[in-house]
Amino acid sequence: MSSRAPKYALELQAWLDANPEVSRTSLRQEDIGQLRETFVGNSIHSIIAGRNLESYELTVPGYLGAELTLTVIQPRGVASLRPLIFNIHSGGMIAGDRFIGLETIAQWADDFQVAATSIEYRLAPEFPDPYPIEDCYRALIYVAENASELGIDPKKIVVTGLSAGGGLSAGVALLARDRDGPELAGQMLICPMLDERNDSRSGRQFVDIGLWDRGSNDVGWSALLGDRRHTPLVSIYASPAMNVDYSGLPPTFLDVGSHEIFRSEVLQYAESIWLAGGDCELHVWAGAFHGFDLAAPGAEISKRAVSARGEWLRRVLDL
Repeated sequence: MSSRAPKYALELQAWLDANPEVSRTSLRQEDIGQLRETFVGNSIHSIIAGRNLESYELTVPGYLGAELTLTVIQPRGVASLRPLIFNIHSGGMIAGDRFIGLETIAQWADDFQVAATSIEYRLAPEFPDPYPIEDCYRALIYVAENASELGIDPKKIVVTGLSAGGGLSAGVALLARDRDGPELAGQMLICPMLDERNDSRSGRQFVDIGLWDRGSNDVGWSALLGDRRHTPLVSIYASPAMNVDYSGLPPTFLDVGSHEIFRSEVLQYAESIWLAGGDCELHVWAGAFHGFDLAAPGAEISKRAVSARGEWLRRVLDL
């Protein structure tokens, strides 16, 4: 596989040049603590500031009876049942919090007059699989079962997430299908982390360059799966790319950068859904690295990506 350096889109390369502190080396296991200190979201007050939104927090049941925090965002003064964007945050399964990337979710809540939630699931390696996926699924069950009290239309729930959150969203959609859970209106998977094998063509292309490369991905997957990694004990809910039955999934939105390790597995996931007769919209953003829109929201390519996701949401939720 060629080791030629990636040629990023000009505006993204300019952002990288202006931010030399962004790591160009692979994450190591001993770096997890530092990543957790720096990879945190803004306060909910700043996220909803200037928007016609309100927020509150709920305590919801997680895996094995744990209590988890769920942040709810909703438009002010809407009396009817609202569609819901059920967000799962990014962070490689090992970092992040429920406020990461929530600015875009809040903007959609305001623009489309829908509700949104974000769950504080527990992180590996302290809480390995199945804790993260089961935490997220149980939060979804709680929301669906209490939809009327929360002002949510249970027939119009879309699960979404970026990176690890995208992989967990894919796993939640599979669980909902296989356990006869909530009937989801859609799944929006943004550069999702889908395959613990970490051996795709793009995975082997992006090595030792940082920006969540193959080495970093190995750290995340190994933290999540431990000794079960690369064995038949890994479930399709933890590693959705290992699924063999793609029938019965909700309408799907997939997007990914052309210059990141998840490109190949995202392309294969879309192809698998299409081969099963499913509904899937796929976008590949030329010259984009992993999580480009989260890193550089002001870049034109980031604005186009966020706009495409919003348009899909509008269509799938019939807004």
